[in-house]
Amino acid sequence: MDKVYKIGNREFTLDHDKAEAAFNDKMVINGRKSMTFNLLPLKYQWAYELYRVMKANHWEPEDIQMQKDVEQWRSNEITQNERWIIMMGIGYFSAAEGIVGDNIQHVVRELVTAPELKLVLGRHAHEENIHADSLLYMISSLGINPHECEAMFEQIPTIVKKNEFVTRTSNNMRRDIDLTKLENKQLLAKNIFIFGQCMEGTQFYGLFGMILSLYRQNKFPGIGQMFRYTLRDESNHIEVFRNLFMDLIEENPDLWTAEFRAELTEIMREAVRLEKDFIRDCLPVNAVGLSSAEFEQYIDFIADRRLAGCGLAAINPGVTNPLPWLAEMMDVRKEQNFFEGKVTDYQKASALVQSSDDDL
Repeated sequence: MDKVYKIGNREFTLDHDKAEAAFNDKMVINGRKSMTFNLLPLKYQWAYELYRVMKANHWEPEDIQMQKDVEQWRSNEITQNERWIIMMGIGYFSAAEGIVGDNIQHVVRELVTAPELKLVLGRHAHEENIHADSLLYMISSLGINPHECEAMFEQIPTIVKKNEFVTRTSNNMRRDIDLTKLENKQLLAKNIFIFGQCMEGTQFYGLFGMILSLYRQNKFPGIGQMFRYTLRDESNHIEVFRNLFMDLIEENPDLWTAEFRAELTEIMREAVRLEKDFIRDCLPVNAVGLSSAEFEQYIDFIADRRLAGCGLAAINPGVTNPLPWLAEMMDVRKEQNFFEGKVTDYQKASALVQSSDDDL
């Protein structure tokens, strides 16, 4: 039923059918195009809710104290193996976070059409900037030569291979693309799957676990804290891309063929293989109280969780989590400030933090 407003001698009629049609025409891709960025009425409620959670979890790297980290870095209490883990973490993530953010802004966000999806993706990209900034803060605090980090990113083969794995799909989409064609819809779905479930959801977790293992031993508390906050962000990023992936499939069931599902599973196999090679570079000898074999099993466990979340079959059915302590390490809802001893959880009271346990 149309809504009529009478103001003085003026009458305004709002066409109910047109409003309903505008809502129904909201789609992940190939949806209603408008010159305005009108969020209402919300069709993808999950996107707006995740945006609010992500906004409430805002943090700044400079708020984290690095005094103890600097003292340890300059002392003899840190082993060469432990320094190498930090160097690999900074060397990889300092540019990897930028690769994720660039793909969000210049590929995925450009192609989706619903404003609330663009909204949450914009916040996602902003958080990748914060993560990249945190790596620069770590580098400058410890006095690491930034050229070494660049050299690690460009010259260590396992890092180069991981980056080539994700950027090849992204690069194929940096062109005018007709998303009414099946092959292009599948290319976008593949991009979202690779970045959300393979890269951020699986390949990031090897180093996360190693650095948090150091943190657990009271080594590099500032770096460990920043990685905990980064991990909390990543949990939301994985969910953003998983929901986006599932809605894209629901709206475009033609892309969800048996061949395409098999291709995605093989892509995850490749992601796992590359990550295991990388883990062996990070831990050429057993360190931080754990072995590379445990981290490799952890990656198998995480990968199967990501596949299940996207409706795909497990690669290693029945694999267990060898690092259950990570669940507790990733829960940052109740956190103490290192020097003031007061609760600092980087979250406004107006929103709830999603539990990280679901991502382990």
